[in-house]
Amino acid sequence: MESLLKKAIFLFTFNFLLFSILMIGVQNSSNKRKVILLTNETVSLPTGFIVGISFISGSLLGGLIKTDFDLKK
Repeated sequence: MESLLKKAIFLFTFNFLLFSILMIGVQNSSNKRKVILLTNETVSLPTGFIVGISFISGSLLGGLIKTDFDLKK
């Protein structure tokens, strides 16, 4: 159980650091797009932010799913 807690802490820390680096790097981005979600649109967001958030959320969800499989063993 302790190793699962260590994995979860590492997972959240790593993704938080990636998010922090993304926030610093996206400040000078001028290329902006809107994301269309079924019936709604988002505000104009930098393209790098959209790609970065997609990567970070995939990394976080993938790590959580693996942790869930480790719990079931």
